[in-house]
Amino acid sequence: MRPSPKLFAALYPFGAGAMGVNLFFASLIGSWMGLPVLTPWQSVAGGLVIGLPATYAFACHIVRLIEKAES
Repeated sequence: MRPSPKLFAALYPFGAGAMGVNLFFASLIGSWMGLPVLTPWQSVAGGLVIGLPATYAFACHIVRLIEKAES
């Protein structure tokens, strides 16, 4: 079942923030292999994009848990 827009909107700031932080730290680890380190603003922009599918997946998981609890 698809999550409601309200649930998705409530979770999106957390998903986008988490993805931004993960992206920044992944770029720091990538610097050990010679990759460039992302600026915080690049990480925020990437988190806003990557946060969409991550939040959708997490919201679907929450909906499944709610349905399981109600049955």
